[in-house]
Amino acid sequence: MDLPDTTDRVGYLLKRAQGALNGAMAAALEAHGVTLSQYAVLVALDEQPGLSNADLARRAFVTPQTMNQVLRELEGRDLVVRRPHAVHGRVLQASLTADGERVLGDCRAAADAVETRMLTGLSSADRQRVAAALRQFTEALTPNA
Repeated sequence: MDLPDTTDRVGYLLKRAQGALNGAMAAALEAHGVTLSQYAVLVALDEQPGLSNADLARRAFVTPQTMNQVLRELEGRDLVVRRPHAVHGRVLQASLTADGERVLGDCRAAADAVETRMLTGLSSADRQRVAAALRQFTEALTPNA
């Protein structure tokens, strides 16, 4: 079986698409003073308030040490608050402040615009096929999925 040239391989194209998406998202979020990691935290806390540093690190694909710095930055801007867990006092649970919710709304609009631009020209059925293929790729490469 002949393999396609490197630039035509699915893995290469996925990496290029990821790089282009990250660049466009970073630029869109920068207008709101938020990084990609900070945006991931804001979204995660909106969906599931009270997540710990470790939970947030897993969701944002960063180390716990990096997440601690991200959370400190968000706390410094009064976008997030952390409080001790009711049972496990050493665990800090994070949640959005009112300002965090407002900034998240602005960031979501910016992120949605980037995704809309990325998907321009694809039908609804094409979008569903792309999403299904990406889920399948992930499942095929995830141990014990």
